[in-house]
Amino acid sequence: VQLQASGGGLVQPGGSLTLSCSTSGFSLDYYAIGWFRQAPGKEREGVSCISSRDGGTYYKDSVKGRFTIARDNAKNTVYLQMNNLKPEDSAIYSCAASGKVLATKVNDYDYWGQGTQVTVSS
Repeated sequence: VQLQASGGGLVQPGGSLTLSCSTSGFSLDYYAIGWFRQAPGKEREGVSCISSRDGGTYYKDSVKGRFTIARDNAKNTVYLQMNNLKPEDSAIYSCAASGKVLATKVNDYDYWGQGTQVTVSS
């Protein structure tokens, strides 16, 4: 089982980035995929999650209306479209897989990939 996040970078406030989580070794039909982030000195926090079944989604309150999660099962990839980025969005973003239908907590996740750095700065 492997997950790999990519697509991070440096962007100005108000800008956009799209993160990709490429997966292998398991089917997205049976795993929820979550995006998490961790800023220096802070705990890892859940940002968004997409269900393994009905496409249900979860978003952290501070990103609602700005971030969109989507999955392409044929490509074994989950995306996180991030718009109107703010400096407080700066962190290392990681993706993870959970055997639950929809999972919002770190402890719900079974497999983790390495992260990608997102820096929002002028």
